Amino acid sequence: MFTGAVSLAQQDAQFTQYMYNTININPAYAGSRGVMSIFGLHRTQWVGLDGAPVTNAFSVNTPINNSNVGVGLSFVNDRIGPTNENVISADVSYTIQTSEVMKLSFGLKASANLFNLDASRLNPAEADPNLQDISSKFSPNIGAGVYWHGDQFYAGLSVPNFFQTTAYSDNDFSVYKERMNIYLITGYVMDLSHAIKFKPALLTKMVTGSPLQIDVSANFLIHEKFVLGAAYRWDAAVSGMAGFQITDGLFLGYGYDFETTRLRHYNSGSHEFFLRFELFNKFDRITTPRFF
Repeated sequence: MFTGAVSLAQQDAQFTQYMYNTININPAYAGSRGVMSIFGLHRTQWVGLDGAPVTNAFSVNTPINNSNVGVGLSFVNDRIGPTNENVISADVSYTIQTSEVMKLSFGLKASANLFNLDASRLNPAEADPNLQDISSKFSPNIGAGVYWHGDQFYAGLSVPNFFQTTAYSDNDFSVYKERMNIYLITGYVMDLSHAIKFKPALLTKMVTGSPLQIDVSANFLIHEKFVLGAAYRWDAAVSGMAGFQITDGLFLGYGYDFETTRLRHYNSGSHEFFLRFELFNKFDRITTPRFF
């Protein structure tokens, strides 16, 4: 007579190569690379599964002249089944020197969320007849983060969205409810030889009402040009990653996820491509690319 069920789903857009896309989850990262950084990413998740997530992200962040201030602007489009969500964010950071080799950055994020639901894409036999189309449902939000970093180590704690938002609800149900996501990231770069650098990294994501998500990764930078690595998402997926530093300012990366859950029987994995372009001048040109 009584039954219960638990449904688990991702909230914010999910990225395997978050370590190159940190600005989306932590506003304190803005300007931390010391140059203008332009980033674009395309992710196709669970290929072959109808209605699976497809994500496109674009961001640009830069320090302001020789000041301690950094700014950033990002855009994320996330399509899942009949829903289409666009998030536009503006970030600002302020950095202080805490030691000869470490800096501490504080960041604020302001975002605008536009949520769309196309009810016609739902299965008529299973869809709730009360559901109607939602067009550009607007929800503002704010977030904050801290980022402690040097040449070899980094750690960050952030909450991109403080406010819980609901795209559509009445007394009985809600179509989509955005909860607060808490991110903890850390990583360390060590020199294995004059030609190889090794970077283990960790991302922990906490969302109320969902299980703890832990991503552990390990990447090798070879001759300052090639990146090879692997990652494990706790009880979810294993990933392979590769990258190539085409020029001093242009970096291309690819990641592939293989599901470890029963969902692997219904899809052929997830693909992620990104391109990062950084603008240098004769004063801030670096001799070797930073590994995070």
